[in-house]
Amino acid sequence: MGAGHCLRRAFVAVVALLCVQSAIAQIGEHRSELSVGVNGGYMLSNVGFNPDVPQGLLGGITGGITVRYTCEKYFKSVCALVGEINFAQAGWKEDILTVDDQPVINQVTGLPEEYQRTLTYVQVPLFARLGWGRERKGFQFYFQVGPQVGFFLNDKAKSNFNFDERNQSDRVGALRDAVQDSLDIQRKFDYGIAGGLGIEYSHPKVGHFLLEGRYYYGLGDIFGNSKRDYFGRSNNGSIIIKLTYLFDVMRTKNSKIK
Repeated sequence: MGAGHCLRRAFVAVVALLCVQSAIAQIGEHRSELSVGVNGGYMLSNVGFNPDVPQGLLGGITGGITVRYTCEKYFKSVCALVGEINFAQAGWKEDILTVDDQPVINQVTGLPEEYQRTLTYVQVPLFARLGWGRERKGFQFYFQVGPQVGFFLNDKAKSNFNFDERNQSDRVGALRDAVQDSLDIQRKFDYGIAGGLGIEYSHPKVGHFLLEGRYYYGLGDIFGNSKRDYFGRSNNGSIIIKLTYLFDVMRTKNSKIK
């Protein structure tokens, strides 16, 4: 209930910002510019489990297509709507430690126990964007925020021990039960809020090059969260570093735009 309410509020916020942009069109400088391109980057992900599962950050790749429509410049703020369709590798990597914060040694292999699970999604974020700086040639700083939905495709687990032969006696907390290692992904639809800060370099004959740091906070869970389920929460979270290249399909005819 709470997560769904937050997502609805995010959609409303994006729509409201676009309406504000439209409302100020008469006093701002009109733009009608469409840019398309590709993006790619690296993700550092975890899952917010409750009960807590100690984790590091799992590395993965992301990449896809980007569409941007720039509609307005109001004072010094360039307003745009950005959409993406991305392939993304999220998931989690467990820190399997004893009560003394030492690695748990598997009694069969004699090695420190390791487990990670990669979750592959198609992710679709929709951003309201504000930029400050040059539009045609030069640098522009920008901020963007909005809702994101994800569609689970598959997962892949990697470990150096058999689940039934894990060292339960030296593990602590939720890692002793390791329920998360044995469950299938129960909720295939993911949703949440994403936001990022970035810098863009534009050249009229080449296109736009963007470097962005982004954070995604999932409002949904990958496992069931009812009273009879083990986890009360199991939401995705990711830090993303992304490069994007865009070229203009449609450009505003205004020689004053710099």
